[in-house]
Amino acid sequence: MVMLPKIAVLTFLLSSSALAASDCLPIGDAKRHVGENKCVTGKVFRVKAGAKGVHFVDFCEDQASCPFTVVVFPSDLKDVGDVRRLAGHVIEIHGPVKLYDGRAEIILNRVSQLTGGSTLIPPLPKNYDVEKQGHYSAGRMRPTKKPAKVKAAPSTSATYGNEADVSEEPPQ
Repeated sequence: MVMLPKIAVLTFLLSSSALAASDCLPIGDAKRHVGENKCVTGKVFRVKAGAKGVHFVDFCEDQASCPFTVVVFPSDLKDVGDVRRLAGHVIEIHGPVKLYDGRAEIILNRVSQLTGGSTLIPPLPKNYDVEKQGHYSAGRMRPTKKPAKVKAAPSTSATYGNEADVSEEPPQ
């Protein structure tokens, strides 16, 4: 049995993980691969909930000038999990690179598109409300702000107009 020095084993492990990471493109190169099925890697700066529950995984402080973004639609959150936990982590995402508003993006619709430590994101809480963008509902009913106007049914014994002045006894 051949014994390798510990340094040789460590070097091999580091180089093999570097080769696996080299298959992924940095976010700046993603735009050159629009229409291709690629792996893109980068450190998530923040995860922001947009209009109607769409989540954007941003890799830059200024989202408008960032060359790449990941989009998660509300209907896919149940399959992906709590993407808000990706903030601050380096992720690798696999999928077709698309062009939207001049920027490259990948739509994340299943957790298997993520590799590395980012696959450990927890599922969404069962009471997560996408439309309220991160607010949780315990399921209790809240009264409306204005009570509904209820029209009273007309009374058959009500008196109207001059009838109220007429008394039941004849005048004397």
